[in-house]
Amino acid sequence: MMRIYQGVDLVGVAKFKDIFQRNKDFVSDIFTEAERGYCLSKKDPYTHFAGRFAAKEACIKALGIGLSGAGIDHSFQDIEVTSHSSGKPLISVNGWAAKVAAKRGINQLTVSISHSSDYAVATVVLVGDDQKEMSNT
Repeated sequence: MMRIYQGVDLVGVAKFKDIFQRNKDFVSDIFTEAERGYCLSKKDPYTHFAGRFAAKEACIKALGIGLSGAGIDHSFQDIEVTSHSSGKPLISVNGWAAKVAAKRGINQLTVSISHSSDYAVATVVLVGDDQKEMSNT
């Protein structure tokens, strides 16, 4: 039987831009090299960074791990948002986040990102094998 996990997050672009400008290490702490390259290639990189940040937060929520606890230090780097050649966003997990996903039997990850000049929103849906999670509890 399948189990579905969902997470959603909304980010204010102006607030994100303020954090970005006050803390230059923030971007390298949160985003992978590929994500930084993609966002910085855009006319308004803050909107794209905010969208990817929302996707990472939504993924953390879908995984059910929250922003505290063991392993969380690198979880933002362990979740990567890339783009298909069509422009469709893709999301993948590595490291600690991948271990959590495996424990839950996750075998499919989808992401949708939308943004305006003021807000970025993302939703992540994970599909897992219900039997896998039940055997691990």
